[in-house]
Amino acid sequence: MGIAIAALTGSQKATAQAPTLSVDPSRLPRLGTVDERFQSYNLEMVEVTGGRFWKPYRASASAPSARGADNAGNVPAGSNPDLYAYREPIDLSNSRLRILAAALAPAYMRVSGTWANTTYFAENDETPATPPNGFRAVLSRERWKAVIDLARAVNAEIVTSMATGPGVRDAAGRWQSDQARRFFAYTRSIGGRIAAAEFMNEPTLAAMGGAPDGYDAAAYGRDFKAFVAFIRTSEPDVMVLGPGSIGETAAPQSSRPSFLSTRDLLAASGSGIDVFSYHHYGAVSQRCAPGQTTSEAALSEAWLASTDQTRAYYQSLRDEFAPDKPMWLTETAETACGGNPWASTFLDTFRYLDQLGRLARAGVKMVAHNTLAASDYGLLDEKTLQPRPNYWAALLWRRLMGTTVLDAGVHDGMRLYAHCRRGVRGAVALLAINTDRTNAATLRLPVTSERYTLSADHLQSAGAKLNGTALDLGPNDDLPRLAAVTSPPGSIEIGPATITFLTVGDAKNPACD
Repeated sequence: MGIAIAALTGSQKATAQAPTLSVDPSRLPRLGTVDERFQSYNLEMVEVTGGRFWKPYRASASAPSARGADNAGNVPAGSNPDLYAYREPIDLSNSRLRILAAALAPAYMRVSGTWANTTYFAENDETPATPPNGFRAVLSRERWKAVIDLARAVNAEIVTSMATGPGVRDAAGRWQSDQARRFFAYTRSIGGRIAAAEFMNEPTLAAMGGAPDGYDAAAYGRDFKAFVAFIRTSEPDVMVLGPGSIGETAAPQSSRPSFLSTRDLLAASGSGIDVFSYHHYGAVSQRCAPGQTTSEAALSEAWLASTDQTRAYYQSLRDEFAPDKPMWLTETAETACGGNPWASTFLDTFRYLDQLGRLARAGVKMVAHNTLAASDYGLLDEKTLQPRPNYWAALLWRRLMGTTVLDAGVHDGMRLYAHCRRGVRGAVALLAINTDRTNAATLRLPVTSERYTLSADHLQSAGAKLNGTALDLGPNDDLPRLAAVTSPPGSIEIGPATITFLTVGDAKNPACD
């Protein structure tokens, strides 16, 4: 009997059985809340402009079309160009893309990335054929309008970052707000809105992002203060995010000679942020560092817990430099450098959902997956825009998990998270994740529940099943019906290497009223 069927019926025994975990959903206490746009996503700036991004493992580089030829040579400073492949600008009017993104609403759509640091925003409708001096790419007004149109169509609020390379600096190397001012003004002129902005993408790796030679924490502090002054004066409704650091815990980059520590950046930049932002990748993919990660470790506690380690590190800095400010994880995925080959498979769905559960429980208010539809870690296949397993996981989270976080405790043998059920007063939604590849786990509930079990034929499957039925789009890109199976009060078996959402409509939990 297959894993999916065993997980669904709960009536036949797996090869071994973990101790039973008993939970009363009516008594789970409230921990806190997350943003209504808690589960969000990134759209890389290089996707918007066209250019060279992480090369998929099964792809070869394509020649640039006339539409994006001006950005064809744009890769991060010091990078191996063989790791990248050219992409034409993504079609943001694509019906399937819009249907699938809208189903995750409401969300934040972060349009940023390393490439954004050196992207020139066109002064008018005449887009330059090549990037001006000091820039590596060009964002036309037409392409930015397409981003705004997409955000409006899918109920996404835009988060972005500024160009910070040599092209926006004066003779003394100081950041100037001219391009940022033009960028915000154009956005408003066409009815768009930028909800939040970081100054620079990943300032700990400023040199890789195109900062001037010798750029240090003092220079960052000077520039960040100028950015904050510009926002407060010209764009007072925009939230200032910062610092957006990476590389100090998991997948450490701090051995780089040009690395800037977050502590030094915060000490130099002073107070001024509205939200403390950071990035997390558990490691660097085999594309950039062969052997650093393995698929065998993808379900291990050491791997899954790396998100807690990074959060705890940055939370300690938040507490010291920006106490009481909310925390947002504005960029994360399976691994940096485009993800491993298994980032696009069911194997990574455990990390995806476990990360959301852990961070909501720890008080992080927003998590933005990288990316919506680019490279191996995209929620959607970048060529076909077909959903990958993580997309189906994201959709179930969106449908079931509300913004009030409950304390389901920490347990051996099963990862269990609880929220108030989205849109149903008094109801509770549970997320039970069994990362054991051979042993089932048992959850005992005193009330009837509705069950949604995600599984796959094998862990590195490109597809996923819900309660034993394959998840696929309909002929007109209609989303499938996410049908639950009713489980009576008593024991529920969570099969090996499966993920189960359970909703308890009659929980009558006072925290969910």
